[in-house]
Formats: sequence, C-alpha cells, structure tokens
Amino acid sequence: MQENSLDLLSSLPDEILARIISFLPSEFALQTSFLSTRWAGLWNTALVQHGTTEAAATAISEFLTHFDELNPLRQPRRLQYHFGKGSTSILLATIAANNKLLVDLSTGNQEFQKQFDWQLGLNHQSLTDQPSPSTFFVKTLFLKSVGIQSKEAVSSIVSNFQFLESLKIIECNGLQTLEIDSSPRLKSLTILDCPQLKSLFVRSLKLRSFRYRGLLPWLLTENHFNLKDAMLDFRQGPGDNSFGSYDFDPSLLTIKNAEILTLCKWTFEKLIWPSISYLHGNFQFYKLKELWWIDNSSEGYNSDALISFLKLCPALEQLFVTVDSKSYSMPTTTTYSKKVARHSKLEHLKVVKLVGFTNEEDELSLAEQLTKLAVKEPLFIATADGICLRSLVKVHLYQPKLNQTHVKYTHNYKFVEENGDMSELCVNHAHMGL
Repeated sequence: MQENSLDLLSSLPDEILARIISFLPSEFALQTSFLSTRWAGLWNTALVQHGTTEAAATAISEFLTHFDELNPLRQPRRLQYHFGKGSTSILLATIAANNKLLVDLSTGNQEFQKQFDWQLGLNHQSLTDQPSPSTFFVKTLFLKSVGIQSKEAVSSIVSNFQFLESLKIIECNGLQTLEIDSSPRLKSLTILDCPQLKSLFVRSLKLRSFRYRGLLPWLLTENHFNLKDAMLDFRQGPGDNSFGSYDFDPSLLTIKNAEILTLCKWTFEKLIWPSISYLHGNFQFYKLKELWWIDNSSEGYNSDALISFLKLCPALEQLFVTVDSKSYSMPTTTTYSKKVARHSKLEHLKVVKLVGFTNEEDELSLAEQLTKLAVKEPLFIATADGICLRSLVKVHLYQPKLNQTHVKYTHNYKFVEENGDMSELCVNHAHMGL
C-alpha cells in the first residue's frame, strides 16, 4: 500500500507536483529535490529568455505578473534572462517566499577588473499616482554580482518596485562608488563583500537596519535616521586612512539608539572614542541590548577598549566577543578615562560568548572583569573553533603551605567543556552567519 501510494504521487503530472511544492516554504520546497529523480528538476525549473539590456526590466515585470496572476500553479519560480553582446550576460531572477526576489548575475560573463560607479534610485512616487503593478509585490530584494554591464538593467528593474522595504547588495566586484536614493518605504539596507567599494552615499528618511561588511568606505548620509539594527563589520580596515572621527560623527549619531550592534575595536578607538572621550560618559548607547565586538590579538589581547565601551551601554543583555587574527588592528595609543560613567554597571547582562580566543588566560581575565562589571553573574560561553563549547564555573582558591605542593589557581573561575545538552549554549548574535 505504501509503495503504491508513493508511485501514485510520483506519477502525477509536473503541473500538479509543482502546485504541491508551491504551498511549501522555500527551504522545504528545495528539499523535495532529494526525494527522487522524479522530483529533482521541479524546484529548479527556469523560464529561459533572450533579449536586450534595455528590455530586462520589462522581462522581470512580465515574469512576476505571470507568476502571480496568470499562472495559478505559481511555476516557474525562476527566470534566466540572457542579454548583452552575444547574450553572454545572464540574469537569474528567483522568486522566494514572503515577497522576496533574488537577482543573481554571478553566472556568465564576469568583468572583475572593470571599476564602476552606481547610482541606484528607488521608487519615490506616491502609490496613488501609479498604475497597478503585478500583484506580486517585491518587498525584499537581493542583488548579487552586479557589474558595469548590468547596472543599468538592474537600476531599471529596481525602480519598478514601489513596495520595496529591504534591499541587500552582495559581491559586486568593481563597484567603487554607490549612491542610494531610497524611498520612505525602505527600512533595511545590507551591503556585503563589495571589495572595491570606497564611497557610500545614502539618502534615507526611515532606515532602521543597516548592515555592512567590508573595507570602511567614505560614509555619507543626507538625512539623519535612527538605526535599530547596525552592523559595522569593518574588520578589513579603512578604505581611506584619511577618514577620521570627524567624518564618522554623522554615522555615530545614527547608531546611538541601536538595539543590535556589531562594532570593531579599531573603529571604536579611531572613530568613536576621540569624539566622545571629553564627554566623560555622558554619551550613552542607552538602548543597546545585543553587541558583537570584533577584536584582534596580534599585539596581545587588551580589553581596555571593550570595557570602556561597555560602560556606555547600561541596557546591554547579550555580549559576543570575537577575536579574529585577520582583523585590522592599529597600535594602541589610546588612554581611557578612569572616571566612572553615569551607568558604569551592567544591570541587565545575561549572556557573554567568547569566540576565537587562543589563550585561556585572556578568556579568564576578561570573564573576571565582566563579572565585576555586571550586577548579576551572566552565563559565560567560550569556544575557540565554534564547535567545542565551554562554560565558566567558579573554583576555590588554594594557598599552598610551605614545602607543600597544591594546585594554585590564579583566577576565581575556569572554563570546563560541556558534553550534555548544549541548546542553551548555542546562542549567536543576529549578525553572525551573514
């Protein structure tokens, strides 16, 4: 009976199987390709078209319209559009759950060496002034590997999405300058791994999330906005050494009220501390609850910068400290004030996770400093490889008597390996894994 039912299901027409898949979330729909060879190609079915660069936006628009309005089976989910000279450029558009569209140009002719500037304008028109578009409203857009030949086509595509709330741009080799003129609807902007990006200009009124990974570019903002979520992963260092704390001040104001933050030690030392040190702790990150601090131990681990920053974060609940040997570092010449900040104690700290420390002495030293800073002792987790987890436990101090050999602990705590249920320990910052 079981074998017959499986045969009956697999013998259904492609259209019916595709309809079944359409009800599944993307991650589960993808897993159906492992059921059998019969199911393998259904998820990856792509509509293939050839055309000009100028016609790319129209092709995408028609694809979305047919997907949501004229195609009750909601298939295919992918459009493979060939354009450019000899149709060597390929745009792969994939529809995902929750009104997401992924536009990938990493396949086909890649021109890594050609540098280019890109001005990306989002739709500003009032919805009441526009004709009704496809009922598939793109709210989240992923753009991957946009190049000099494809930037105009992509700009034209993006300009049609008046409901866009989240934009993610990744791996755009050759991109030097990016100017984003966003609509009031855009709430989230993510830019990852664009290695040549040297200048970023953002016009936005209501941006709430900004996530960036790469060299620190010249950051320019036309309007002030309060970020709730800010990822400033500048561990690769500055793109221009002349960029100083005065230039960073507008960005500092945008992250002041963030609840989730990623920050590198060198960024705090070079760009933030010089601007706030004279305020004697009156500049506070009052709302910060989750912090990912990226450090470097090339000259020996020093926690002074981290401790000074934590004294500015009275609401902090979760702290993640990563020591990355490849992270940019600068000679430590900064002197931190010993004056107690207005909120010098961490009353709400619950979890501390230490990642990548190669010296347990450094781990223990930092753990003891944080214990003294916290009102209640938080849960401490340590891992050097991301797999083996250790938790902090208290130990008794022994004072050896004369001519007797006893173990003498130099710290009040030690880390012990966890072998049982580690679900409570498998906690990560919201920006880890991006």
